[in-house]
Amino acid sequence: MPNIMQAIFAAYLLAFTLSFDDVVIAEFLSGPGVNTLPQVIFGYARRGINPTIYAAATLLIASVTLVVIGYSVWVARQTRKREREMAAAVRAEMVALQPH
Repeated sequence: MPNIMQAIFAAYLLAFTLSFDDVVIAEFLSGPGVNTLPQVIFGYARRGINPTIYAAATLLIASVTLVVIGYSVWVARQTRKREREMAAAVRAEMVALQPH
């Protein structure tokens, strides 16, 4: 499972990003009185350029970027931890195999 976690996470981010393109599907699948984020953004865009759209886009880009950076840092730390554990195990094995 650890080998495919990066691919799963990338697929999640791709699906999240592409969901904003599916305004028509969201329009048909959402219930009455329910507005999804793509519908709200499309509604603002239809009425004209509004600073709210820019703010929402900036927040979305910043949040996805922070999540990706955080996940990359976490993966790097886990990899370094695993490498240190493997190196310690190899050293212990080498010490155990040396004749006394």
